[in-house]
Amino acid sequence: MKIIHTADLHLGQILYQNYDREDEHAHFFKQLKTWCQEEKPDALVVSGDIFDIQQPSAATKRFFNERFVDLVRNNPDMAVVIAAGNHDSASRIQADSPVWDAAGVRLVGTAPAVGSTDLPDGWQEKYIVRLKSGYIVALPYMIGERPEVIQSIMDKVKEENTEGKPVVLMAHTAITGTDMQGHGEIGKMRTQGIESMGHGWDYLALGHIHKPQTLGHPEDALKAEAVTYPSGVARYSGSALHVSCDETYPHSVSLVEIPAHGADVTIRPLRIDELRHFFILPADGKSYASEEEALAGVKDFCEKVGKGYFRLCVDAEVSLSSNFNQKVYEILAPYDEEVRFNPKTIWAGETGKEEVAEKPVFEVAELQQMQDPVDFIEKTRSQYQGLPEADELRKIFDEVRDEIKRFEDEARQKEARKAAKQKTEE
Repeated sequence: MKIIHTADLHLGQILYQNYDREDEHAHFFKQLKTWCQEEKPDALVVSGDIFDIQQPSAATKRFFNERFVDLVRNNPDMAVVIAAGNHDSASRIQADSPVWDAAGVRLVGTAPAVGSTDLPDGWQEKYIVRLKSGYIVALPYMIGERPEVIQSIMDKVKEENTEGKPVVLMAHTAITGTDMQGHGEIGKMRTQGIESMGHGWDYLALGHIHKPQTLGHPEDALKAEAVTYPSGVARYSGSALHVSCDETYPHSVSLVEIPAHGADVTIRPLRIDELRHFFILPADGKSYASEEEALAGVKDFCEKVGKGYFRLCVDAEVSLSSNFNQKVYEILAPYDEEVRFNPKTIWAGETGKEEVAEKPVFEVAELQQMQDPVDFIEKTRSQYQGLPEADELRKIFDEVRDEIKRFEDEARQKEARKAAKQKTEE
């Protein structure tokens, strides 16, 4: 069984509230198309975060449709399996699934329930993709650990897999011990042990962490040649594009070959050529000692490099003028957005100019599923000062709910009386 494994496409991403990345994604898909045609994999697996936001624009959905239809048309013998990530809308991904099934593309959006004991027989089928060469178990993003659910699916595959075909498990999660370089600006991540992913898989195709890496083998993180591991190896393919200056490592997709269930797994990274790179200026690792020096550095970067994203590192004691960013944008204007500016300055020195409060320990998808405002307040209490205790807040919210319910009841009664009066008059 041969697969190409990628993840974290983040289609529709707008960087620094200013820069659309469609041409960068198009450059990535051009390479992906070439790899699929050259390597002729049995499947292309995409382990989550297809879109950057849960409600992508019509233009972004069109881009997704056009690129994956093109991949399918040019590789009719290749299956495509896509699972939702925490940036995706699980229900929207799932709603599109029947249409894509007709094209041989499996979309898996909604996760299985927390417990499997009360589910109807055959619920595992939604997550199992059968190929002539093997099995793919496609799991979308799930909040919290669900080892019994995962193992139930794996046991179903084991029961059926009498021919000893390779088994791939897809998941979008952060595994304990993972190198999370590049994720420093998006908060602390909740992790789970590798043992929670069950057993019975030959290759765990992970998404969520942007740095390519094979778990348990940190020395192989940036190798370009093929490496063979015993069955039961887990890997993050890494994101399709760099998303910050902190992602200084090469990005890639993973070409994975598994001859049989339980056999050794060979992984070869396919290096992605980024259309635009990320830079921190000055390039010597030091910092600018004045505004004039920083602006001169921007001009020099534009003239000598002329393409890419950059962020400035400035001495903490320097006071930048209120229109400093505007001065930078004026320098960039002739370059037609080929040179792109991250306006969040890095302040060098012990004093610093940014005091970053500890971020709440939960993820976006968890927030989106919260129904009770008090739960959110409890999660983020450290971010605010002087809040009443939870019991008092809950009492206040209950009073508001009761008042809203009273207004709604009165409105319904009024409508009912109005309808009764009209009926009587008729």
